[in-house]
Amino acid sequence: MSTIEWHVITRPRVGGCMTKSELIESIASKQTQLSSKDVELAVKTILEHMSQALADGERIEIRGFGSFSLHFREPRRGRNPKTGDAVELTGKYVPHFKPGKELRERVNTGLQLGL
Repeated sequence: MSTIEWHVITRPRVGGCMTKSELIESIASKQTQLSSKDVELAVKTILEHMSQALADGERIEIRGFGSFSLHFREPRRGRNPKTGDAVELTGKYVPHFKPGKELRERVNTGLQLGL
């Protein structure tokens, strides 16, 4: 009879991706006085308010973390990758994030230490 071995595979954080669910789990595990549902509601509410503020053309600034704003992309000529035909692309606004000084320093220190 063969035995099955289970291995825990962890994703490396550098170049990895933290999902909204993982963020909620992480916060809930550190803030034990809050239920996972409360943390989930808080995270979803914050993201919804931030999304709406950007949709309304507002800039969001979180001191020490960074700022979110909109950048306008000029109309341009693009190509349909399937056919190669030229297509005119309209101008559009895209969200932009500029990290704050403390966040930049923390990220660079963490990466240099191999965290």
